[in-house]
Amino acid sequence: MSTALTTGADALTVAAWRDYDPEACALPGMHLGDIELTGPLDEEGDRLWEAGARLVRLREPVDLAALGAPGADERAVRLLSLVRDLTARAILVEWKLRLDPAAPDDTWRALSHLQPPQSLHGPADAAGALRGWREGHYLCKCLWRQGPGFVQIRDRRWGELRRFTADEPEYQRVIETLAYGAPAGEVPAAVLADFIEERLVLQVGGLAWWMPYRVNRWIQEAMTI
Repeated sequence: MSTALTTGADALTVAAWRDYDPEACALPGMHLGDIELTGPLDEEGDRLWEAGARLVRLREPVDLAALGAPGADERAVRLLSLVRDLTARAILVEWKLRLDPAAPDDTWRALSHLQPPQSLHGPADAAGALRGWREGHYLCKCLWRQGPGFVQIRDRRWGELRRFTADEPEYQRVIETLAYGAPAGEVPAAVLADFIEERLVLQVGGLAWWMPYRVNRWIQEAMTI
């Protein structure tokens, strides 16, 4: 799937500020206004950072409870990708999340490496899930890196460190294909099954989406992470 966004109804619009502190955001010149994201989505996090954005507010919720309608799967994946990429940049994101009430109760935990949303709907104990998300979140909770001849994922979403290392080239190709969502049939079934089993890929309607991020700002030395 292409990462290019079209204009009009398919574009994403966000509000942005130069600081994350509410008092600072109220000062003249701190509000960057509404920004329409119409370029390749894999470049928008860098674009917002370079524009000075340190707080970004999504204008619409990420809705995983109303998939299947025309364009709904793609829209949800685009929004999730933006939240993921901004999290990797350590840009504060204000967003809202709706999960399917029929989804497993720990679905939120698979997304808990992303910055916590302002509101969460869907889980039976949504308030408790959101509280756990906020209390347990930190940067670099689930990330991947490309080494010389291998791909490694380091995942702490489940309370302990889980490492997944693969040196087969097709694993990197699948990550690249699913980075901004793609139909599951576009990637080798065996590789996709491995990633789904490790809960590194989220199925969003008819799309498969790669959840870990490549961190842009380390909280401490990379060897420690």
